[in-house]
Amino acid sequence: MRFPAAVVAGMLLLTGTGTSHAVVRIANDRGGSIGRYIERYEKLRAARQSVIIDGLCASACTIVLAAMASDDICVTPRARLGFHAAWDFGRNGRVFTDREATRMLYSMYPAPVQQWLDRRGGLTPRTVFLQGRQLHGMYRGCDLERRPPATR
Repeated sequence: MRFPAAVVAGMLLLTGTGTSHAVVRIANDRGGSIGRYIERYEKLRAARQSVIIDGLCASACTIVLAAMASDDICVTPRARLGFHAAWDFGRNGRVFTDREATRMLYSMYPAPVQQWLDRRGGLTPRTVFLQGRQLHGMYRGCDLERRPPATR
């Protein structure tokens, strides 16, 4: 789950403003390689796409909050974001928490998400979930009547 600082910096410098042309729905995404998600969201942002979070978005999937403008993200009542510390494999093949990658990941999130994480002890190996009223207080609800139901 390691990612180079230059990739993160490049992702954060993307501008991609304007009207959204397409919609991507996140419904059951358990995460994966941070680098792969950064690349995916860079492409979405560059294409000026919008994101509907309509279910689980966990681990590296949550980078969507850093990569996309908040105006380009909406959440449904089913949206559930899962956060935890970044991890990697050691030389012996065992999993360990990568503190540097965790700090970078944390720094990417918008301030309201960072504050919410802080109230729960930060990014730790234990997964914490942002959902319901707390999530809807940070991101707008989806108007699914006005948007086509595209899927990822």
